[in-house]
Amino acid sequence: MAQSVPFPSQQQPVLHQSDADDDDENVKQLRECSSLYLSLQDCLIDNNRNWKSCQREVQALKACNERMKNDKVK
Repeated sequence: MAQSVPFPSQQQPVLHQSDADDDDENVKQLRECSSLYLSLQDCLIDNNRNWKSCQREVQALKACNERMKNDKVK
C-alpha cells in the first residue's frame, strides 16, 4: 500500500500585511474617489495590467481628482 503524502496546509500566512494596511490608508485619503481607484485596480487586474483596456476607469478617476482639486481651491 502506498503511503499518503500529507498536503501542506491550505492556510498561508498573509504576506506584507502592513503594505496592505498602508494601501488601505492611502485609498481612504482619496475620499469620494476611492471607489473609482478601486475600480481601476480591479480593471487592471482583470486585464493583465493593460492600461489601454482601462481608459474609462482612468478617465473617471482623473475627473474625480480634478473635481476634488477644484473644490479644495474654492
